Amino acid sequence: MDQQDNRFEEAAIEAEFETGYREETREEARKGVITRLFRMASGTFVTILGVILMPLPGPGLLVVAIGLGILSRDVAWADRLLQIVRRRLPSDSDGRIPRSSIVTMIVLGLAGIAISTWWTFLR
Repeated sequence: MDQQDNRFEEAAIEAEFETGYREETREEARKGVITRLFRMASGTFVTILGVILMPLPGPGLLVVAIGLGILSRDVAWADRLLQIVRRRLPSDSDGRIPRSSIVTMIVLGLAGIAISTWWTFLR
C-alpha cells in the first residue's frame, strides 16, 4: 500500500508541475497540491452547508455562491455553476450584491438557526 501511496503522491506532484503556478521545487509543488486539496475540501464543505441552509430563511444561496467561488478556482464545473447562481442572487447595476442584502440574509439566517436551536433543545 505504501508504494501505491508513493505513486499517487508522485503523480500529484507531477500534475502540479504541469498545471499549477510555476513551481521551482518539489517542495513548492507539494505545498501547491496540499493548498489545492484544502481549497477543494473547504469549498465542498461550504457549498454543502449552503445547500443545507437553502430551506431556512437567510443566506443559503449566498453561502452556496461562496462555496462555488472557492471551488471555481480549481474545478471548471463549479465556475459554470457559479455563473448560474450569480444570476439568481439580487444584484445592483454593477453586478454586485448590495451590502444590505448580505446583512439581511445573514441576520435572518442566524435568527433561523437561533430559533431552531431554542425550539429543539431549550424549550
